[in-house]
Amino acid sequence: MAITVVGSVAFDSIETPAGKRERCLGGAATYFSLAASYFTDVRVIAVVGEDFGRRQEAVFEARHIDTRGIERATGKSFFWEGSYLDNLNEAKTHATDLNVFATFAPKIPEAYRDSEFLFLANIDPVLQRRVREAMPQARLVAGDTMNYWIKDHRPALLEVLKGLDILLINDTETRMLAGNNNLVQAARAVLAMGPRTLVVKHGEYGATAFLRGATGDDVKLFRAPALPLEEVVDPTGAGDSFAGGFFGYLASQQEITPVSFRHAMFYGSVMGSFAVERFGTERTQNLSRKEIDDRFNLFRELTHLD
Repeated sequence: MAITVVGSVAFDSIETPAGKRERCLGGAATYFSLAASYFTDVRVIAVVGEDFGRRQEAVFEARHIDTRGIERATGKSFFWEGSYLDNLNEAKTHATDLNVFATFAPKIPEAYRDSEFLFLANIDPVLQRRVREAMPQARLVAGDTMNYWIKDHRPALLEVLKGLDILLINDTETRMLAGNNNLVQAARAVLAMGPRTLVVKHGEYGATAFLRGATGDDVKLFRAPALPLEEVVDPTGAGDSFAGGFFGYLASQQEITPVSFRHAMFYGSVMGSFAVERFGTERTQNLSRKEIDDRFNLFRELTHLD
């Protein structure tokens, strides 16, 4: 079943202990759609500038990603520059140029309106809500956000949360959103804001899902590990790649069961682990399904007690 994702398609300049890349393809919608495309059909809503050319288009085309929702605007594409020289778990931002993204008003192609799965990547919650309301037929809606929206746009974000089935954020953002440093208590507070499921990303330590039961008081937990890697080249797209693998796998299933949900968590970790092995999208855009399934089986072995 097709996923529609709305978010950023951008250029990134990145420096890590492994080296440096200038203006590589990036953006939340890019990482998400590439990861999800190994499991199901993906449709992208975004905006790019005149600097987005055939070479970048070819990356999406090679994965059969529907780009009819990517608007071409006059000006330059969203650009981010950052480094991880001090801490691979935390980016130091050197420049953020919104460019054409500053006036982004998502336009939904008519062909996208039958999408049963909708992912609202990390953008202004006002825009997230607008897309959600324009696609009421979506039967499973997931979303992401960040500390900036939590801190400075909280009322708008709270409205978005009411319309989400799944929220994917990291542990710092979970504590900030809830105003509680205890992760379990914070997760309960976030679930009370609307989502039925909260997936908390822990970076190199995996992810934890908190699932709200029928009564609201019963919360179940499931933990997916991360794969220990000898070298992390670029962590920039790890979280969005996790989201793409997780949501893409869910969309590929006939029905969502406890087993398929747990498998989706593992596939999210798999896609996140591939993303960090190269700069930008270099690794994610050149995978095979066999490589993905082989690594999934490695993750399964990690969790076998007997």
